[in-house]
Amino acid sequence: MKYTYKAGIVFLFTSIFLYSIPSLAADDRSLTQISGDLYRFKNNFHYSVVLVTSEGVIVTDPINKEAAQWLKDEIAERFNKPIKYLILSHDHADHSAGGEVFDAPIVVAHTNAKADIIGEKRPTAVPNITFSDRMTIELGGKTVELSYLGLSHSDNMVVMNFPEQRVLFAVDFIPIKSLPWKTLTDSYIPEWIDAVKKVEAMDFDILMPGHGKPGNKADVTALREFMEELYAAVLSGLREGQSLEQLKQNISLSKYASWQNYDTQLAQNIEGIYNQIKLHRR
Repeated sequence: MKYTYKAGIVFLFTSIFLYSIPSLAADDRSLTQISGDLYRFKNNFHYSVVLVTSEGVIVTDPINKEAAQWLKDEIAERFNKPIKYLILSHDHADHSAGGEVFDAPIVVAHTNAKADIIGEKRPTAVPNITFSDRMTIELGGKTVELSYLGLSHSDNMVVMNFPEQRVLFAVDFIPIKSLPWKTLTDSYIPEWIDAVKKVEAMDFDILMPGHGKPGNKADVTALREFMEELYAAVLSGLREGQSLEQLKQNISLSKYASWQNYDTQLAQNIEGIYNQIKLHRR
């Protein structure tokens, strides 16, 4: 009897606890206007952009199947226009998954992305239009300029320029006032820095990243400076014979201490660049 009573209390407490936090488990999704007919789609901590035109809609990274279905329904309800294009920024599944939901007649990505989507069996629509350097899409009198800027966070990253709105959509390799992700997995250094320099030379006012808050060209410059300083510090330390643990202890770059993830990811960034330099050193 005593055991049954305790179990009941535990069950009741668990039920109350689970019932009290449904909002914590729910997906946070929205479609908000950036400028004119350009919108930002949010799915929890991932973002993409949507361009609405008189002839149809251009969507970008679907993120996942459930997010894509929500966005498809939202576009149908709010704009009552067909989805004509899906543009993938790169092949990584946390951004590209779910593309099959849109039934878009034209799916666009970099040539290398198509190969990786097929080879890695990414759960998304396979691109039927690819390009190697640049491509322009025109729909309903509006334009999207696609550019491959070289190796960065992947070997198939595409940036998307919306010249009418003066907005650039760049995913994963240009975080805003935030350190890059952990050990820079699947990244290429120092080519990443070169790609950021090319973004600095582009004509835009607002940068929309795939994660986090929007930024501007000054934020792009700040990231490039951080990457250059970190790379130089790791390389210098290696040339002095420092171990990885010594590098983590000795490199602080304290001027970036206010950036998001500084405390948790600086050591991992150091490790990522250390591994890249060790890999390519002769």
